Order: sequence, then structure tokens, then C-alpha cells
Amino acid sequence: MDQHHGSDHDNDHGNDHGTPPRLTRLTFHGPLSDARAAAIIDRLAGTAPPRTVLDTGCGWGAFMLPVLEAVPGATGVGVDLNAEDLARGRAAAEQRGLADRVAFVEESGIGTTRGPADLVLCLGAGHALTDQSPPGHIKAALEALRGLVTPNGRVLYGEGFWEQPPPPDRLAAMWPGASAGELPDLAGLVDLAVAAGFRPSWIETANADEWDAFESGYQSDTEDWLAAHPGHPLAAETRARLDAHRANWLRGYRGYLGIAYLTLTPAT
Repeated sequence: MDQHHGSDHDNDHGNDHGTPPRLTRLTFHGPLSDARAAAIIDRLAGTAPPRTVLDTGCGWGAFMLPVLEAVPGATGVGVDLNAEDLARGRAAAEQRGLADRVAFVEESGIGTTRGPADLVLCLGAGHALTDQSPPGHIKAALEALRGLVTPNGRVLYGEGFWEQPPPPDRLAAMWPGASAGELPDLAGLVDLAVAAGFRPSWIETANADEWDAFESGYQSDTEDWLAAHPGHPLAAETRARLDAHRANWLRGYRGYLGIAYLTLTPAT
């Protein structure tokens, strides 16, 4: 869900060979609580329930599957390039009894022809819809989403913004190449959505507790594995990765990077 957490290691869910687990303790790949997700789904399912759902950069479909449970008869398609996440999504759909109502497709979201859909989900995955570099990536993603939603449908868009302007020392501790100009503030983000042809039906942002729960859950299973396997051949690499990411978070973007969840209605 959060583009600043993507890595080649996201495929490592742990296996019988003793490799580090990865992301097994996360419900959502982003700072989103169960309570907030349930409230959003209630709104999306309660007014003009969608018949079709498209999830771009879907991961394991953690948000799409409960939407489908809340709207009997609705069908969904999730698009992502991560085969491991897609397999996790298919297994979850089978367990929930939704396998006949959802498809997880391994393909790029750029130029996708999977729409239009009544509900389009793009949660921290705007990068899946465009090859534009920051800061143009948000405008390009919103324009792509405008073309993927039906005239009376809705888009749920999760995107980053600056809670406050980050000073140089904090930027230097974030992800490689982080710059103050790559993200807008919240008002600027909403302005970009309006300029792309949407009206903001609902505006909300992840809170500090959601961020801390996500960041802890993002590394928790691997941290526990490392504590129990200090002499493992992968221990040094794993320790370096965990320590680097924790520093990016605690010394870098914590308190500066925000995530907004915008429910957007296409303007006619």
C-alpha cells in the first residue's frame, strides 16, 4: 500500500528453508487500522453499492476482499506485479469463499484496460499506474484513475503528502533521493484530485497510532526471526536491512510523511 516500503524482499514470507519471514503480521500494506477500513467500506457499500471493483497495485487484496464480502454479487479484479502477494490474495479469497467472484492478475497497471469499474481502489499504489517521476506521478495517477471509473462510480485513493515541510536533515534520513518537492501538502493533494476531474466526497488521513502499528508490523516478524537466528547465513543482511529501514522511519519520515485516504466521485 505504501510505495516507500516496496523492495525485492517483500516476496519473502518465510519457508521451510528458514529464510526470514516478511509481512506476515500485516493486514494492510499501509497505515490503515481495521476500524478505519471498516468505516470506509461501510460508506462505499452503503451508498450505490458497486457491482464491479478494480484494485490497482492490489497486493494481496486486503481491502478489496472485505469490500466484496460487504456487497453480495459484486465482482473484483486485482492487478499487481508481485506474484507472491497475488498468491496470498488468491488463498485469502478461497478461505473467504470469494474465489468465484475475484481474479488476481499479474500484470502492470500502466495503461490497464481492466476498467471501467464502479469502484476503483488505489491504496498507496499510484506508482502502479504511471511511470512518471515525482512530483508528476500524482497528477498522472489521478488522471489514469479518472479514466478507470464509471460515471457514477467512486475511487478510493491512498496517497502520500507532507504533514509538515521536512527539513534537510530529515529528508537525508528518508528513502534515497527524498526531496521536499516530490509530495504536496494535504490541500495540494486534494487540489490535484479536483483538477483531474473529481469531487472529494471524503477526506481523511492516517493517524500516528496507525503509522506506528504499520511500521512495527512491517518488520516485527523478521525482527523476531533475527533475534532467534543470530548466526544464520542471512542474519547480517537481514539485520542491515531492518536497521536501515527503522532509521529511515524514526530519524526520517516519522511525523512528516502522511497518507491521505480520499474518496473521490467523478465530476460530470
